[in-house]
Amino acid sequence: MNTINETNFKFPNQKSVYKGKVREVYNINNELLVMIATDRLSAFDVILPKQIPFKGQILNQIATKMMNDTADVVPNWLIANPDENVAVGHLCEPFKVEMVIRGYLSGHAAREYKLGKRILCGVEMPEGLKENDKFPKPIITPSTKAENGEHDEDISREDILANKIVSEEDYVVLEDYTRKLFQRGTEIAAKRGLILVDTKYEFGKTKDGKIVLIDEIHTPDSSRYFYAEGYQERQNKGESQKQLSKEFVRQWLIENGFQGKDNQQIPEMSDEKITEISNRYIELYEQITGETFVKASTENVLNRIEKNVISFLSN
Repeated sequence: MNTINETNFKFPNQKSVYKGKVREVYNINNELLVMIATDRLSAFDVILPKQIPFKGQILNQIATKMMNDTADVVPNWLIANPDENVAVGHLCEPFKVEMVIRGYLSGHAAREYKLGKRILCGVEMPEGLKENDKFPKPIITPSTKAENGEHDEDISREDILANKIVSEEDYVVLEDYTRKLFQRGTEIAAKRGLILVDTKYEFGKTKDGKIVLIDEIHTPDSSRYFYAEGYQERQNKGESQKQLSKEFVRQWLIENGFQGKDNQQIPEMSDEKITEISNRYIELYEQITGETFVKASTENVLNRIEKNVISFLSN
């Protein structure tokens, strides 16, 4: 199976390329960004050695569908998808914060809560909650946008404004957009029998000063979902929730002695395990979108992407 580990394209009018954990972003003439979703898999801020077939296509197509399904409530950067693994959009100046919003006491919030903390990013969490309980209303818990492989750090609204990371005028818009997107995402998830538990959004500013949603949205890499059926019964019994996210990858790594800490060896992934992970991502796609996943041809996949992008840019 041909997977995409990395790309080294030279597109017409290309100015630069940025390589993230799983995406590679090409700057075209300081006007457009060509974002290519690779098949790399990251967990605990580490890129794993082997790629997952169709993972890039899956994330790109979920993000595209969700951008289209939320464009009426919040503007976004997307212009076109010339290839199954590619999104092309407006060049934006990213804000240096990630807007994390949580509807439930899960993940990082639950871990902090168990330590006795009741303030997260300057926001108060009520007493008497159990893990995975619903908050009275969603809370926004921003994080710094880490660079060079560093970990994201919690930060409060007050510190963002005090340190002039974002102006107050812009931050009010980011909060408003975050709540609107989460509300729409919650409604979309409910139609699929899912609960959107928490997620993160990234925003940028176009050349003409417009704030838009960028990067991915409501994918299993950036969001946590629960199955709605049986949620309350599981809470009542103190059972773990049935999740739809890449948590299953993290759990496998933990079971095999890896959490991204110093001197830990990344466990070897067998071909069977890689196929299993690929199939789980396909299941995630179909559950989240309600559509059947259609595998793109992986024969000469890099040639396919290059040809499709150049064809788009030349029009």
